[in-house]
Amino acid sequence: MAREAHGVILITGVMASGKSTVAQLLSERFKKSVHLRGDVFRRMIVNNRKEVQPDAGSDELDQLRLRYRLAAQSADLYVQAGFTVVVQDVVIGSMLNDFISYMQSRPMYVVVLCPDPAVVTLRESSRLKKGYGAWTVEGLDTLLRNETPRIGMWLDSSHLTPEETVDEIISRLEDEALIT
Repeated sequence: MAREAHGVILITGVMASGKSTVAQLLSERFKKSVHLRGDVFRRMIVNNRKEVQPDAGSDELDQLRLRYRLAAQSADLYVQAGFTVVVQDVVIGSMLNDFISYMQSRPMYVVVLCPDPAVVTLRESSRLKKGYGAWTVEGLDTLLRNETPRIGMWLDSSHLTPEETVDEIISRLEDEALIT
């Protein structure tokens, strides 16, 4: 049964952690919802797009912050129109605090998918879309686990199906994922 809700749920984690699938399934659980894919704002840049590499400089980080601000503003507008918004993007490290500061809408929830790196490697190898290049699974996972503030719900989805992951998120959302 579709749920009544409002606000924003950020689904984050490393590439191939299941964000896209989980965010889509989660958004389908609400009566009036939006699945907002933050990466779309990166792909809209036609010329002079800066990809975030492990040694990213200020230009790359400025474009990343722009992407997050655009996602936050879009989410806020959808919430104002009465939608529950599930934002899906790689928002890790200190940038998680930045993203939260860009969001005006409340309630806001943060869910960090953090499956084991071996599981992420296996998922990445079976995907058509490849996310890793300059980054390694281990490098991005280290950034996630060592430099991302422990905000919201951290969920090891290594041994969960996407549906089980969504069930777990819904059951723990209010108690563990709510940002004040």
